[in-house]
Amino acid sequence: MLAFWNITKGINELEEWRPSCWVQVTCPNDSDIKYLNEKLQLPDYFLSDIADTDERARYDYDDGWLMIILRIPQLKKTNSRSPYTTIPLGIVIKKDIIITICHQETGMLQDFINHHKRKDVGFSDAADLVFCLFLSASVWYLKYLKQVSMLIEKFKRNLDKQIDNNDLVSLSRLQDSLTYFATSIRGNETLLSKIKFRLPVDELDAELIEDVNIEMNQARETTAIYINILNSTMDTYANVINNNMNRVMRLLTSLNMIIMFPTLVASLFGMNLINGMEQWRWGFVVALVISVLTTIGSLLFFKKRKWL
Repeated sequence: MLAFWNITKGINELEEWRPSCWVQVTCPNDSDIKYLNEKLQLPDYFLSDIADTDERARYDYDDGWLMIILRIPQLKKTNSRSPYTTIPLGIVIKKDIIITICHQETGMLQDFINHHKRKDVGFSDAADLVFCLFLSASVWYLKYLKQVSMLIEKFKRNLDKQIDNNDLVSLSRLQDSLTYFATSIRGNETLLSKIKFRLPVDELDAELIEDVNIEMNQARETTAIYINILNSTMDTYANVINNNMNRVMRLLTSLNMIIMFPTLVASLFGMNLINGMEQWRWGFVVALVISVLTTIGSLLFFKKRKWL
């Protein structure tokens, strides 16, 4: 889907492309790709790079085209293996052409547009738009990190009541998501440190870059904190599970040993040997009493040692 936005005086949608307008491309189909290649002369290989969900944050400069790949956060379906991930957002600039390309619907871009519409604020140039997108990505990382924190607390409360495999798996999936976040944020920080020398930066852009650095630093540190919390939490519950398993095994072993004593007495008196009790009327009662006494004695012994 193609959308054309006038960004000089607020953000207003246009019916067709005009110089210095922002071309927003979301989930491009064949006709969209054809338009980008033939009308705007966008390089084919960059479109292929953007389609790769694992493409790292970077930039290229080729024949006047400044091609930037920014990693932005994305909320996936609830039944997905990792609820949160990152996807590439392509930003292409050449003279009066400004294009963003994303192969997935993302709430960040829609919120980005709505936010500037409400404030009725546009962008001074392409560099201003690029740094605002960096800032928006950082803010959305922090937004999703707050959601991750709430989910961690929810699963921990559930595990405090009863250790359940589903909650442990959910924590593991959040751990994967935080790993994606940490890697992408580091890549974005490196990209920002390089790209600011490729774009014309004025005083306002310098202040915006400083804001982006602050937000990215906060997102990186927050991600690191949550990763440490999750690692600690997973280790703690792993130890709890091992401890519970050891208690169960100790209980089963103790019960097995208690049952072994009367079994041993019955085996000794039940052997086909002469022991003087074959014809004695009280032989069975004596054997039964010995079995009961050994069972009670072993039970008291294990209780005293706190093995039961």
